[in-house]
Amino acid sequence: MEKGFRRRATPPEGLAKRVGDRAVLLHDRKVPKTRGNIDHIAIAGSGVWVIDANTYKGKLERQIVGDFFNAQQRLYVGGRDRTKLINGLAWQFKTVRSALGDEVVPIHAAICFIDAEWSFFAKPFQMGDVWVTWGKKLAEMIAAPGELGQEEVLRIANELAAALPPG
Repeated sequence: MEKGFRRRATPPEGLAKRVGDRAVLLHDRKVPKTRGNIDHIAIAGSGVWVIDANTYKGKLERQIVGDFFNAQQRLYVGGRDRTKLINGLAWQFKTVRSALGDEVVPIHAAICFIDAEWSFFAKPFQMGDVWVTWGKKLAEMIAAPGELGQEEVLRIANELAAALPPG
């Protein structure tokens, strides 16, 4: 496959297996009245996770560009600027937030790079409010203990499944 090529994203490898019964996973959810979709939503004790899965190949790097007064974080995969993915997740996050109405629940946004190359000492990091991570680490973050009980998880999952039908 060509360097930097992106094929249709599939569920983060092993996510369902890794989180087991600690999360409810909703895949490929249609956003009503739009042509858009949300790749994955995970509902767990740790909160609601809005996940954009990407299969870009190449080395993943976070760089600071610009001078001291205009420095910006940028995300590169395979030498190409992919920062727009971070910004693109904002509307998906807002859609899920809106679907939950007045529900007070932690909501997290994450971009999961399935095929990217991470350095040996890499750790997930945030750009703004969005976590940038890989499948195994994302599963650990989702499965971490949190403030939602099992009944709340199931109720919220049912609300989101009704509001955001399968695509």
